[in-house]
Amino acid sequence: MKMLESRKDEMIQIRRHLHEYPELSFQEEKTAQYIESFYRGKDVEIQTKAGGGYGIIVTINGNKPGKTIGLRADFDALPIKEETGLPFQSKNDGVMHACGHDGHTAYLMVLADCLIELKDKLPGTIKIIHQPAEEKPPGGAKGMLESGLLGDLDGVFGIHLLPHAPSGVVSWRSGYSMAGMAHFHLHVQGTGGHGSSPHLANDAIVAGSYFVTALQTIVSRRLNPFDLGVITVGSFDGKGVSNVIRDSIELEGDVRYMTPEAQQLTYKELNRLVKGLEAMFDVKCRLTYTQGYPSLYNDPELTLLARESLEGMNDPDIIQVVESPPISGSEDFSYFSQAVPGVFLFAGCRPKNVEQVYSNHHPKFDIDEDSLLVAAKAMAQLVCAYFQINE
Repeated sequence: MKMLESRKDEMIQIRRHLHEYPELSFQEEKTAQYIESFYRGKDVEIQTKAGGGYGIIVTINGNKPGKTIGLRADFDALPIKEETGLPFQSKNDGVMHACGHDGHTAYLMVLADCLIELKDKLPGTIKIIHQPAEEKPPGGAKGMLESGLLGDLDGVFGIHLLPHAPSGVVSWRSGYSMAGMAHFHLHVQGTGGHGSSPHLANDAIVAGSYFVTALQTIVSRRLNPFDLGVITVGSFDGKGVSNVIRDSIELEGDVRYMTPEAQQLTYKELNRLVKGLEAMFDVKCRLTYTQGYPSLYNDPELTLLARESLEGMNDPDIIQVVESPPISGSEDFSYFSQAVPGVFLFAGCRPKNVEQVYSNHHPKFDIDEDSLLVAAKAMAQLVCAYFQINE
């Protein structure tokens, strides 16, 4: 841990550089080059363009045979115009590191470098997974897994910065911890007409409006009250003129769920509502339902290991270890934890001495950079604990 503490300023410098030059999902060419150059010349194996994108896998082979684990951090940014006013604010207009991925990458790069220095003491292999395109489905994790380059993993670990708590608070959750997601698009085709003669038309706006309202009964009346479910209509394209009945409209929405059972039920009920809409309003509907990321499942045994090892650290930078509530946001780390046992933790990063805290994906989102060291220490502790019980 002393080694990490001595390189805290380096983590901050890397984070600020990445923050200044963000790149969108599937476009992270220069970011990947920056990460690769950091490892070049070190005693590791570097695999670039892993999964067909800009993914990078750095393999650290220990001195002894043993388990193989992965440490993952994402490095893409969001299509958001930054409004923080930071001296290292984004120089790429309309693109911003508004989710902490710059911090994830910075802590992991320095942690990886420390592990490289200690490789002769490692009883196993560590794969450092620098993953692109977390923010945009199908995401970067899926492609990296499908490449086969991570097929030898026995476990995988990650951590996400969240302003839900101050720096020093690390949270965990066993089992399903983050929601899965899906996207739907609905085209409603009616019959247009004059506003004065609605009886001669089939109003697509009326049908679509009923659908928006009825949609919420899936969560309130079909889903088990103890299951998490969210359905949001984010776009209703029905603009026209005041005296013309629209013949068609288009809707787009977002579905979140915590379990596969909830996902299946939501999909089934969504289709049932569409069929009912056609019968009730004599319209034709075309529904497109696209599955996004699955629910993120934390392996109970590894989660217990993480919890107990973090609670026993007695480290001044990690002041509290708490259980996290279920989170309705989604993460493509879920693909990794589907493939092998995994744990995804959360590290508080709430900025100090601010009047208002802005959440991830907000134009004014910022972090307390002390959280970088906390994340690095938490992951280092988990690596040590895992190798210790499997040696």
